[in-house]
Amino acid sequence: MPNHPYYPLDANVVGYQPNETPVLELLLSAGGACTVLLGVTFALASYVRPRLQLADRIAILWFVLSGSLHCFFEGYFMIHHDHMASAQDLFGQLWKEYALSDSRYMTSDTLVLCMETMTVLLWGPLCFVVAYLTATRDSLRHPIQVIVCMSHLYGDTLYYATSLFDEYVHGRPYSRPEPYYFWLYYFLMNFIWIVVPALDYLYQSISTISAAFKRLELGPKKTN
Repeated sequence: MPNHPYYPLDANVVGYQPNETPVLELLLSAGGACTVLLGVTFALASYVRPRLQLADRIAILWFVLSGSLHCFFEGYFMIHHDHMASAQDLFGQLWKEYALSDSRYMTSDTLVLCMETMTVLLWGPLCFVVAYLTATRDSLRHPIQVIVCMSHLYGDTLYYATSLFDEYVHGRPYSRPEPYYFWLYYFLMNFIWIVVPALDYLYQSISTISAAFKRLELGPKKTN
């Protein structure tokens, strides 16, 4: 019998210790921290830039939240990936709970570790840059926003593809069989970072950049 709850059952999870905090308490703590972060960010953005449009304030919230999760929560994984199975601090227990949907986070999987390292070092800081450029209404916002959104789309697609390939081709599922873990943790929590960038901010930036080039092309014609 395995000494851990993760799939596949032969996953090499070293030093596993069950979480000491109930799941609901963990989720409420995480939700509360995100609520405080978003509240402070919204208040600060409204105070510093009172004339900023609501849509831009919401964009700032999205990129600050994304940057914080990338740099701090995923940064925790990058630093502690090889000994998280016994962790009892908040981030460690949250990762152990999430890993029930993807045990690669408990085994220092090469792809996951490299992908998360790039996310922490590159995409997280760029999220904060986009938030700042949005607040200052800088034109550099849109090209950098395209880069960040594409990184989310590519990273999530690769994350899904490698996991599902191993499950359906190699017969190695990384998620427990209960639908709750697969659909809520694995699918929904990551799918958000596909839907929001693609349907909102990527489309917005591409449209803005395209319109700017059209104005440049039409400008000389109007003056002749």
